[in-house]
Amino acid sequence: RGEVRLYETLEEALLHVKSTENSVLLGCAVYPFLHQIVFENLADLKIIDSFVMPTYNMVFAAKQHMMASDIQTVASHPAPAHLAKLFSSQVQLVTSNAQAALACASNAADACITTIKAADEHRLKVIKDFGEVPMCFTIHGLKSIEGGSR
Repeated sequence: RGEVRLYETLEEALLHVKSTENSVLLGCAVYPFLHQIVFENLADLKIIDSFVMPTYNMVFAAKQHMMASDIQTVASHPAPAHLAKLFSSQVQLVTSNAQAALACASNAADACITTIKAADEHRLKVIKDFGEVPMCFTIHGLKSIEGGSR
């Protein structure tokens, strides 16, 4: 029996993990500040496991009526922001791929870099499909948790 809790950022989730004995943090290896989570919490936490699996297809998407030539602002999580810069110099950083799709759907941005799943959920038009990205995910737990370190 387990419980999944979602947080806006890994830093927010980290507070819960550090105060709860049997919690773990699932992080993405390309998370922009993963190094800080690891090194600023060496006294309490360790990486206890990791795995690789593909993401949903990463896409450049916009609202259905938006023409590619009219796109000015692109919402993106910091990790894939380089892809956003291929289409615009005005990149709005958000906390997740899901948040990027929401920003586009709510008119906070003209387009976004997001996953195909989030684009479909918000009825966005896919302009470019970058495909799946093989991704490493890390699992962090309290040093007292059994796991993959020596």
